[in-house]
Amino acid sequence: MTHPAPQSDLGTHEVHNQPESRGDCDLWESDPALRSIAPQMGAQRDPLQRYAKALGTEELRQAARDANRHTPELELFDRQGRRLDEVRYHPAYHQFMEVSAAAGYSAVAWEGTPGGHATHAAMVYLASQVEPGHCCPLTMTYAAVPVIAAAQGIPSDWHRKILSRQYDRSVGPVSGKRGATIGMALTEKQGGSDVMANATRAEADGAVWRLTGHKWFCSAPMSDGLLTLAQGPEGLTCFFVPRWLEGTRNGIRIQRLKDKLGNRSNASAEIEYDRALAYQIGEGGRGVRTIIKMIHHTRLDTAMAPAGLMRAALVEAHHWVAHRTAFQKKLIDQPLMRSLLADLTLDWEGSLALGMRVAQAFDGDAEEDRAFARTGVALAKFINNKLCPMVVGEAMEILGGMGYIEDTPLPMLYREAPLNGIWEGSGNVICLDVLRTLAKDPRAREALNMELDAVAGQDRQYDEALQSYRTRWRGLPSEEEARWFVERTAYLLTASILIQHAPEPVAAAFVSTRLSGERGRVSGSVSKQETREILSRLG
Repeated sequence: MTHPAPQSDLGTHEVHNQPESRGDCDLWESDPALRSIAPQMGAQRDPLQRYAKALGTEELRQAARDANRHTPELELFDRQGRRLDEVRYHPAYHQFMEVSAAAGYSAVAWEGTPGGHATHAAMVYLASQVEPGHCCPLTMTYAAVPVIAAAQGIPSDWHRKILSRQYDRSVGPVSGKRGATIGMALTEKQGGSDVMANATRAEADGAVWRLTGHKWFCSAPMSDGLLTLAQGPEGLTCFFVPRWLEGTRNGIRIQRLKDKLGNRSNASAEIEYDRALAYQIGEGGRGVRTIIKMIHHTRLDTAMAPAGLMRAALVEAHHWVAHRTAFQKKLIDQPLMRSLLADLTLDWEGSLALGMRVAQAFDGDAEEDRAFARTGVALAKFINNKLCPMVVGEAMEILGGMGYIEDTPLPMLYREAPLNGIWEGSGNVICLDVLRTLAKDPRAREALNMELDAVAGQDRQYDEALQSYRTRWRGLPSEEEARWFVERTAYLLTASILIQHAPEPVAAAFVSTRLSGERGRVSGSVSKQETREILSRLG
């Protein structure tokens, strides 16, 4: 059905100089950087093309707005006063879960096809451009696979159902469902990142365990099962807690939903375990070592999501300036605007390239791949998330007052921008993890140095920056310099990847503006640079 065009002549004034909606936009075809880097890193082109096209429709962009405006609602009791502990989501949220699960967001990495983790990482990047909230349970389901696969005693249904590409929102035990999702509940009030301070206790009950305690933050509480930590007889231990049992509900009580800054379409909650049935995973007293397998994979997603958020914000900004006139000139033709957009574009493309290179290492079988992934994922998570709020904020400012209005996606993207820097380890935690890994693991140091040396002799400015870096830190820095060291390492690593895989003008501009020469501390405060090739990367 054809709808009449909206009225522009409003009597008191005529609407003009307002860019039209972008309409349907294929997120693969309009993204030359993704089309280039994803196949180079081993990602599967066909499923990404299909997923990107599905996500780019105007219909799904409207659904994203609906899912974030109509936030999840907690239903603690039914009308008779019986306990429910359920969360109701807007249909648009379920629509995204169905589309992304069917595309293989949580399953593709484990299906045995080459490039599975790189394909998954690119899907995180794509989904984050449209509706990032639904990524949370799918990311945790993806990351839980290697942990649950190694568990003893868990019914065999679980492993098969979490690898399903069918999203099943029904309430009930996993045995009757077509697919399952996994959540996580680690954080307690008194400890935060210090999970060793957790007080939730586990008591043996035959072959299973009973958990009692409180979790201050449970991600995606309507997931079919939760990975969690509790104090057992041997110390902090990892457990798997099904949400529903055969014929009854498990002892998981939702206290309240979190009133969060962003990630509004997705529910997060405070919960209590009331003698909840649980299965032990891994050795008693080795809970952190067990759960770190999951965190290692969720960190990949927290490195990729900010690249997607930056891309979405910059595309909106680029569309605005390409169709908006001020002072008798298109905004895109004004030198200062081009300089600013080009500078922001380098932040985004560097983040995408770094994240995808790390994802490639997740797919590798060699020890050097695993060693690089351990350090690379932390470096990517740190630098990409430090850049994201700044890039999104600048993009919002480019649109002026319009960027501050919910009619555009910029407010949603801005609220989302800090999240992945907090989730799975804040900046300080990540920097200390990098220092510990490099101090304890010679293979990680060797793998990182091989990446940094891969482009030696190809760019004089890069060579000088690398030499200066190694002169400054002949060994590892003191803790006080950890952030400086990690930032510099991440920029050098990004530059090396861009020199190898991006167009020469993009790589050269990144090196000259991030590794050498003078520049200001705000975006766009760089010496004159060629912007045409850089801006073409926005599509």
